[in-house]
Amino acid sequence: MNRAFAVLVALSLSALIAAPQAQAPAVQMPAPQTPSAPAQTFNDWLEGVRTEALAKGISQSTIDRALGHLEPLPVVVERDRSQPEEVLTLDTYVSQHVTAKTVRSAQAVARQRAALLRQVSQRYGVPGPVIVAVWGLESNFGKFTGSRPVVAALATLGYDGRRALFRAELFEALRILDKSHMAPEDLKGSWAGAMGQPQFMPSSYLQYAVDFDQDGRTDIWKSEADVFASIANYLNAHGWVDGERWGREVRVPAEALDRIGAAIPLRTSGCQAERAMTEPRVLSEWKALGVTLAGGGALPASDLRASLVRGDKRFFLVYRNYDAIIGYNCAHPYAISVGVLADKVGGG
Repeated sequence: MNRAFAVLVALSLSALIAAPQAQAPAVQMPAPQTPSAPAQTFNDWLEGVRTEALAKGISQSTIDRALGHLEPLPVVVERDRSQPEEVLTLDTYVSQHVTAKTVRSAQAVARQRAALLRQVSQRYGVPGPVIVAVWGLESNFGKFTGSRPVVAALATLGYDGRRALFRAELFEALRILDKSHMAPEDLKGSWAGAMGQPQFMPSSYLQYAVDFDQDGRTDIWKSEADVFASIANYLNAHGWVDGERWGREVRVPAEALDRIGAAIPLRTSGCQAERAMTEPRVLSEWKALGVTLAGGGALPASDLRASLVRGDKRFFLVYRNYDAIIGYNCAHPYAISVGVLADKVGGG
C-alpha cells in the first residue's frame, strides 16, 4: 500500500539498537481499539451510513444498490481479531519473501512485460524492476486480488468499530461505485478492503489509480497497464526521484553501533516505521562512523543523504526513494523486500 493503502500494522522498535523489526503484511492495518460491543444494531448503524453518504453527495441509486441488502461478514471480524501476535524479523521476512523462486518469477515477468514497463517508467519515472517488485509482493504478480465484497467487508469492520478508518473507507468505496457504475458485487478485495493487484484501499484507488490503457475504465483487477501505472503513479506522488536508487545493504561493525547511536538520532516524525530509522546523513558521515558496503568496500563518494534501517543481522542505508516505498506500506520488512527484489530483477 498503501499504502497507499491507508491502513497499517505498526512495527515497534524502541530504538535503533533495540529489538528487530516486525513483519509487514500486504495491507497495512492500524492498531485496533479495545473491543467493545456496538451500541446499536448493524441495520441502525447502516441507516446512519446511508444518511451520511447522501449528505456527501453519493447518489441514492448507488446507496440503494450497495447497502440495500447488506449483511455483516463474521469471517471478516474473525480475521481482524485473529492477527498473529508474533511477527517475523526484518531478516526473516526478506529471506522468506525474496526467495530464488520469487526472483526468477520477477525476472521472467519483467522480461515478458518489458515494453509496457518501459512506457510506464517513461511516464512516471519509476523503474520497471521497482514496479514489478511491488506487484509481486502485493499480489504475487497478479495472482491474488482478493475475493471479498469490499463494501460488505468495510461495513462489517466499520460497524465493529475497532478501527475508525474503515467507516471512512466505506464512503470512498461508495464513491467508486458512484463514479464507475460498477456493480457492488464486482468490487472485490481482501478481507480488509484492499483492492486489485496493487492492493489499493478505496481512497488510494480514487487518488492514484490510472486508466493507462485508455479504455475508459480504471481497472486495477485485470488490466496490467492500469496496475503498473497505478503503482508507479503512487510512488511518483510520494516522492520517487527518477535516476536515484532506493538504498543498499551495508556492513555495520559492532563497534560502530554505539557511535551511531550517540551521533545520529532517530527520526521524530512520520509513521512508526519512519520513526524507527535514523535521521538522514551524507554518506561521508556514515563512512566516518565505520559503515561500509556489504562486501567490505568503502561507501561511494556522494552527496546523497541516507538513513540507517536495521534488522537483527542485516543493515541498510536507504535514500529518499525508500521514503516513497514506505509511503506505499509503512513497514521496513516490506519496503526493504521491495528494494532487494527490485535490485535482483535489474536495478531498483
